[in-house]
Amino acid sequence: MAGTEPVVLVDVEERIATVTLNRPGVRNALSREVTHALWDAVAAAGKAPEVDAVILTGADPAFCAGVDLREASGESPPSAAPRAPGQGPERGADGLYRFLPVIDKPVIAAVNGVAVTGGLELALQCTFLVASSRARFADTHARLGIMPGGGATVLLARSVGPRRAVEMSLTGNFLTAEEALSAGLVNHVVPHEELLPFARGLAADIVSNDQRAVRRLLRHYRQLGNAATLDEAHLIEGLMAETWRPGTSHVAARRGEVTARGRSQTR
Repeated sequence: MAGTEPVVLVDVEERIATVTLNRPGVRNALSREVTHALWDAVAAAGKAPEVDAVILTGADPAFCAGVDLREASGESPPSAAPRAPGQGPERGADGLYRFLPVIDKPVIAAVNGVAVTGGLELALQCTFLVASSRARFADTHARLGIMPGGGATVLLARSVGPRRAVEMSLTGNFLTAEEALSAGLVNHVVPHEELLPFARGLAADIVSNDQRAVRRLLRHYRQLGNAATLDEAHLIEGLMAETWRPGTSHVAARRGEVTARGRSQTR
């Protein structure tokens, strides 16, 4: 409808794209319109030469309450027409339903409130997570009587371990931000008002590095997820090291800056 506010907001500043889910009245529930706009925003950031890192967050008070159940159940009409295969969001050849396209830049989830079920899966599809002290996490598929398909069982188990993941899935109980930090689900917990500045600080640290190296390392970590053994993982890393050429000629020029930065962080 003309004049309505976009369901996904995008702001690009200092090579960082901040993507915000913008349906606060329904806790940023993932309608079809939202998932399409989110996919397009992240895909565009991935292609944009002026962007090196992405932050994904929600308009307060929630990060994302999951799939819009009113739309999914037919109680409300579809918010957008279906897309053709290959235009996303969709289930990939590996079986994972991707809310986010795979891009060669990091996507930091800045979890500002509840991240529940599909919202938890959305956060888990990001590169890593930073949480507000107000954040809460839960997998409530079993409470609803539906099955996950966006990585809840796989990505959650890789983050917190299989036993804790099973407990979360079977009970539907919530983790606080501090419990999520202790479990390894999030990297940091910060006061709510510091969440976006903190996430931007991490993104700025990434932006300041050699971007060819950042993107190669990101691709490498994704490859490691398919390694069957520790030996295979080491072989993948060794191959990367032996075949890496871009940027090596700039090491001498960057050495002073890197040394100074390291010393400032270890004082």
